[in-house]
Amino acid sequence: MARHGKKYRKVIEKLTPGAVYELKQAIELLKENAYARFDETAEVAFRLGVDPTKSDQMVRGTVNLPHGTGKAVRVVVFATGDAVEAAREAGADEVGLEDLIARVQKGWTDFDVAIATPEAMKEVRKLGRVLGPRGLMPNPRTGTVTADVAPAVKQFKAGRVEFKMDRHGNVLVPFGKLSFAVDALEENCRAVIEAVNAARPAAAKGIYIKRCTLSSTMGPGLQIDLREIAA
Repeated sequence: MARHGKKYRKVIEKLTPGAVYELKQAIELLKENAYARFDETAEVAFRLGVDPTKSDQMVRGTVNLPHGTGKAVRVVVFATGDAVEAAREAGADEVGLEDLIARVQKGWTDFDVAIATPEAMKEVRKLGRVLGPRGLMPNPRTGTVTADVAPAVKQFKAGRVEFKMDRHGNVLVPFGKLSFAVDALEENCRAVIEAVNAARPAAAKGIYIKRCTLSSTMGPGLQIDLREIAA
């Protein structure tokens, strides 16, 4: 059985094996060759020259996409007191503490971002086994543990994206939809590149970004010229 369908193979036939592309050129190719019946997500993947087994070489952070993500971001806030109303006014989809914790403990994870106040984290930590593997655990380093919840909610709703290196030293970040204009996708992608470069651990030695690849939900990966993304 063929691994990919005819449409995918037709796209592959247009590409030169081993080719390296400029960022804008790669984005144009993804848009020109999109064939899915839905609006595909554009993604950029990095292969990093760090040791993922060492805690001082972890790569994690957030980036504000200038043109947003192109999708509705579902944000929940774990909070009590005045922060509850502030979060609701800012547009949070769900706000609470004990009730939200109980729902998550029962398996509910129908959201994209979880924000918590420092006080609420004392209780939210018990959700580590549920939220941690899904990359949803609030963390001060990504701005999701904060006493000022309203700005955080607005930023994530507007297009703030979290990224985190996996156990193989890779980082994958969505940066928009293929329906976006080429320039908008390029600006979003360059914002991601800058954020990943800025997140370079002090302990990392040698080449930091070893490989960068652009792709879409259904499309092939296009390798980007590393000279374009050097810090």
